Amino acid sequence: MGSSDLQGEAYLRSQPSQCRPTEVPLPTVRVWIDQDLCTGDGLCVDHSPDVFVLLEDGIAYVAESGQALNDPGGSGSLAWVAPRNGADVIHAAETCPGECIFIEVEVPVAEVPNLGDEAVA
Repeated sequence: MGSSDLQGEAYLRSQPSQCRPTEVPLPTVRVWIDQDLCTGDGLCVDHSPDVFVLLEDGIAYVAESGQALNDPGGSGSLAWVAPRNGADVIHAAETCPGECIFIEVEVPVAEVPNLGDEAVA
């Protein structure tokens, strides 16, 4: 590599890049349980106690902010999942014997900066 190559490389590193990746927003994750399918084994609670609870009826429910969401089949039983609990919720759904845990993921679309005529050059 010649000295002009090194100078060119140093110049490129010193310039602000409009092609640098921007911060990508995290997906929004929500979870709900179909109580008609729940077997009451409690494996979901073992995997993610912040998100799942077993109530006195022996059936699992989702919880949000420590509050059980007890509206079977309704939109009131759809809990937001904190990013720190995402992997545990997925694992709970994968191991659930009743296959009653449903996860909804909304992936935001990242904005691509408009580079205008600079992108053509």
